[in-house]
Amino acid sequence: MSGTLDTVQTADQQAFAPIGAGNSRGGADFANGVINRSGIRVGSQRMRGRAAAINPAGRFETSSRHLFDDGWQTLDELPPFKTQVTAESPRTIVTRNDSPDLPFDRSINPYRGCEHGCVYCFARPTHSYMGLSAGLDFESKLYAKPNAAKLLHKELAAADYKVKSMAMGTNTDPYQPIEKQWRITRDILEVLEETNHPVGIVTKSALVTRDIDILSRMAAKGLARVAISITSLDRKLSRAMEPRAATPTLRLDTLRQLSDAGIPTSVMVAPIIPALTDHELERILDAAKANGALDASYILLRLPHEVSGLFKEWLLRHYPDRYTHVLSLMRSMRGGKDYQAEWGTRMRGVGPYAWQVQRRFDLATRKIGLQAMRMSLRSDLFKPPTAQGAQLSLF
Repeated sequence: MSGTLDTVQTADQQAFAPIGAGNSRGGADFANGVINRSGIRVGSQRMRGRAAAINPAGRFETSSRHLFDDGWQTLDELPPFKTQVTAESPRTIVTRNDSPDLPFDRSINPYRGCEHGCVYCFARPTHSYMGLSAGLDFESKLYAKPNAAKLLHKELAAADYKVKSMAMGTNTDPYQPIEKQWRITRDILEVLEETNHPVGIVTKSALVTRDIDILSRMAAKGLARVAISITSLDRKLSRAMEPRAATPTLRLDTLRQLSDAGIPTSVMVAPIIPALTDHELERILDAAKANGALDASYILLRLPHEVSGLFKEWLLRHYPDRYTHVLSLMRSMRGGKDYQAEWGTRMRGVGPYAWQVQRRFDLATRKIGLQAMRMSLRSDLFKPPTAQGAQLSLF
């Protein structure tokens, strides 16, 4: 077959080893040269409007795909990556966790994958469980759960259900662009409002303002709050790093609109990227406070599994002069590694750099009057829905 894909073994090693090696054998120039020769980069026209430029096989696959020119111009025939949405029918919709790092023990994710395409997104490796890539597949091959509201209604009606705050936006963004058509998040909010169930939302999207009517009514009862994630106030950097998310200015305006509607708002400075966005910490907090944010939190850059290679490749394309410095600082707070998953340190890191960021955050929030983010919402108003098929009460 005269083709453009060459299949080799040990996908994860073949795809990511050159990127990691670049830091120890000559820096960014060496890594860039190895990647360009390897054929793992996608053409600029095919990945236009996306953050990732590679689409390596998932870590559970036994082979990877590499582009090569066979001389027959077949590379010119490859189409751009277009967003594809597949409907799936899960059996449950509420996800549980017991992590001491998180202020909630349950969450809902209406979608798999995220069209926002944030290159640093820690959720990217979950696409590997679908046999897909954490790279461009994660941004373009999405899964929607149209029966989410019906499943939620059923789970909340269970006799043994105990109410606690529900979190949305903890994995992929519930207000990513496809929500405009699918409206799954709004359907979920309607169930939560009907049952007086508390909910906390994290998003990078201005689309959340569409649901101000529901959220403001819930907030009046102490049942809803929204956190807006802001990584940088630099529009150019944000466009490259989070290509289909709202601009920084629009996110600040979203904070203002939500706050004006009486909805408690927070700002998440996440992630803080060493030597790239860390200098903006105080500016982001100031801007968020000016637009109505009541509290704040931050997370330092996390690079689990495939995210490490994807972020490094992105850094080589956009900021090669900072490649070595960013990785050096990042590893200084991760015990010399790209990532450590231990509870208690995975969000904030350890060491002098991590301590400095924590100190700056504490001083800045204290100075401008922002509190530490919290999930204090009422749970005493909860009204379990009537289970489908159950006999209605006479009283």
